[in-house]
Amino acid sequence: MTTIDPVTLAVIQNGLNQVCNEMDLAFVRSAFSPVISEGMDRSDGIYDTVDGALIAQGELGLPVFVGTMQYSTRAVIERVKSHYGGTVDPGDVFIVNDPYLGGTHLMDVRFVKPFFYRGELFAWLANTGHWPDVGGMVPGGFSASATEVEQEGLRLPPVKFFKKGVMDQEILAIILSNIRIADQRIGDIKAQAAALDTGERRLTDLVDRYGEDVVRAAIAELRRRAAQQMRARIATIPDGVYEGSSIVDSDGVVDEPLTIRMKITKRGETLGFDMTGSSPPCRGPMNSVIATTRSAIYLAIKHVFPDVPINAGTFEPLQIIDPEGTFLYARYPRPVSGCAAEVSQRIAEAVFAALTHAIPDRLFAAPAGTSGNLAIGGYDPRRGRSYVMYLFTGGGYGGSFEGDGLSNGCSTIGISKMPPVEVTEQYYPVLFEEFALAEGTGGAGRHRGGMGVRYAIRIRRGEARVSMVMDHGRVGPQGALGGGDGGVNTVRIETGGRTYTPPHLSKDQDIEVGPGDVVRVTTPGGGGYGDPRQRDPAAIARDLRRGYYTDEQAAALFGAGRVKAAAAE
Repeated sequence: MTTIDPVTLAVIQNGLNQVCNEMDLAFVRSAFSPVISEGMDRSDGIYDTVDGALIAQGELGLPVFVGTMQYSTRAVIERVKSHYGGTVDPGDVFIVNDPYLGGTHLMDVRFVKPFFYRGELFAWLANTGHWPDVGGMVPGGFSASATEVEQEGLRLPPVKFFKKGVMDQEILAIILSNIRIADQRIGDIKAQAAALDTGERRLTDLVDRYGEDVVRAAIAELRRRAAQQMRARIATIPDGVYEGSSIVDSDGVVDEPLTIRMKITKRGETLGFDMTGSSPPCRGPMNSVIATTRSAIYLAIKHVFPDVPINAGTFEPLQIIDPEGTFLYARYPRPVSGCAAEVSQRIAEAVFAALTHAIPDRLFAAPAGTSGNLAIGGYDPRRGRSYVMYLFTGGGYGGSFEGDGLSNGCSTIGISKMPPVEVTEQYYPVLFEEFALAEGTGGAGRHRGGMGVRYAIRIRRGEARVSMVMDHGRVGPQGALGGGDGGVNTVRIETGGRTYTPPHLSKDQDIEVGPGDVVRVTTPGGGGYGDPRQRDPAAIARDLRRGYYTDEQAAALFGAGRVKAAAAE
């Protein structure tokens, strides 16, 4: 076993992360789709050759992909063994988006490439990019009423898309013939492949500098230390059994809530997670594949212990019982478009709710917990072409022991941000008439939740269809330790002189709109933390000055006496 000094170990650790960061940046700067180039809905990483275990992922990658890309890389490794004689060549690149093979939803398309060093397979490089459309019933892929995965779009098993560096034109033709706006996808495909080429060059430089044996030893040591650090953090949690829950508004087909029941067992240096009491598989697209379910727990614990480095060792002390027989363990052909962007955040919320009982001074009330997936697909007569516009939005973070929640923060599962409205208006025939904080949506508490946002999009020209898969429309993000719930998600569509409200509140599809029609959305605020009647009057006064609450709202939420005290300051 090669020994390695702490300084070299730290340099190699940062070098591996930097390789991933440069892949991310190469991908973002060359992608055609605004959801990738502006919204940064993508991730890159380095993975082990044996089981696809995570070696490194940069800080620019989406947390939800930390776990899922391990499983999709493993699926590629197994495919190589079963279909390619166990051998691959330099320059080969596999494409896969099958959600049941370590994926998320169909729109998250993965490229996986073997990395060779001096002729020997050293690691796998992989990335994920959210394609704005992969076919299916509705533009954008978020079909709220899908009852089988085929209705959601094109499903690709692991296939060799690039062979020795040359793209397979027949596979490309099949892909482009089954998706909308194919010309943009060509740009995204080349950007995704170029990011892996960048990683190949940078990783070669790193191994050249320190030597193969030293880098391999560093990877093994970093994994061991990450597991050790996570165990040390877990050990600070009191032993016991802690329970929490969260709900999904509906599955988009049956208008009834789905419940996630989380039981966490802490013993010594391990955490066990049991969700087997959750709702059964659902008809609509809110089922979650097991890779996403596991990854949601990983990212939730990383939120609790953010200082632990990310690699496969980080997750070794987490023991997850597969929730078979529930909607959190989807099998073919269950539809799954809502699993990554929505259900994963409900799983994380259930983890937070359970651990609040164990370590209240380190936890926080529930964040907005929805990506607010909105897709508008139509035809622009001025430019003479069709388009698919996909947006996700921020919301309020939950209040915590330390202070109020952040307003308009990214979703729980990632660092993706809504593309600038100016860019969106240049790409698509729409006009943003409003984009502002949604006052009053932050849950009351000793430390209140952050505010969500509200926006209004007017269709400028051409006919279009609107679809959305969101959540927290029925019940807002839950407060903690006596705090109030955050405000709910709302959708209103003004069309033909009337206002339409989706029957499922946060999910619908194929709503026809035309020039002058407006889509109005309000995203949830975060939950409040602690008793609202313990809130500092000075903080209430500040909220009133900023217009976060009206006098009447503040009196109802925090108590008339505290509002009077705030007015006196």
